[in-house]
Amino acid sequence: MTTYGITKSLAQSFDEVVPAVKEALKAQGFGVLTEIDVQATMKAKLDEDIAPYLILGACNPPLAFRALSAETSIGLLLPCNVVVRVDGDRTVVEAIDPMTMVNFTDNPKLQGVADEATARLTAALESLSDPSTKV
Repeated sequence: MTTYGITKSLAQSFDEVVPAVKEALKAQGFGVLTEIDVQATMKAKLDEDIAPYLILGACNPPLAFRALSAETSIGLLLPCNVVVRVDGDRTVVEAIDPMTMVNFTDNPKLQGVADEATARLTAALESLSDPSTKV
């Protein structure tokens, strides 16, 4: 875990992990609103090659509504970004730590939303199985 993210590293390929992440998010009540293929964008705009890198904009509507009701400017931090990227021979999945909402805004009304979003995103990432760790 970074200071602002929740991380899971997996042995599966990028192409195997992406649909698994989407399903794991769906199981926790998140829909994917946006999908940014950073690798394709860097190639198209800068003619630079980078490893596969995808940013998913994940939203849990009830949680987003509660957050917006507590802090109307919170949309600046929504949706919850989830990154799927290749790092060497591993595929890394990272989700923004929703506690950043509380830390950035210093609004205690967001604490419950952040706690629930953190629990759901953590559960989604933890549900991703890594065959390399099975005995």
